[in-house]
Amino acid sequence: NGPEIPTKLVNGQIVLKLNNEYNDHDFKLLQLNAKAKHVIFCALSHMWDRLMVTYEGTNQVKDTKINRLVHDYELFTMLENGNISSMYARFNDIINALEGLGKVYTNHELVSKILRCLPKSWEPKVMAI
Repeated sequence: NGPEIPTKLVNGQIVLKLNNEYNDHDFKLLQLNAKAKHVIFCALSHMWDRLMVTYEGTNQVKDTKINRLVHDYELFTMLENGNISSMYARFNDIINALEGLGKVYTNHELVSKILRCLPKSWEPKVMAI
């Protein structure tokens, strides 16, 4: 049961009717098809909006998440008694979350941030880099 397309029988073959050959029944079928499409498109639009809010949040929620993560990024430091791999994992979690929300830092900014947050004991290595 797909869309109704007005047709006619010519020499035993079914062919499409020209627009000027449509009768009242054809117009009613075309109008019903148009209404059905409209209902489907409206329903899809509402469903999409709900999915966006459910899984991404509103723009206000997104902005709040970005602000919190930027704050975490700006105040990021290596934990006392922490190792470099755990620090890098924490840093990557923040960066990946920010990228998922559309906030992207350049590689230069990321490297500079990592180097700035290392403790004094790492200073000779930082200078070498």
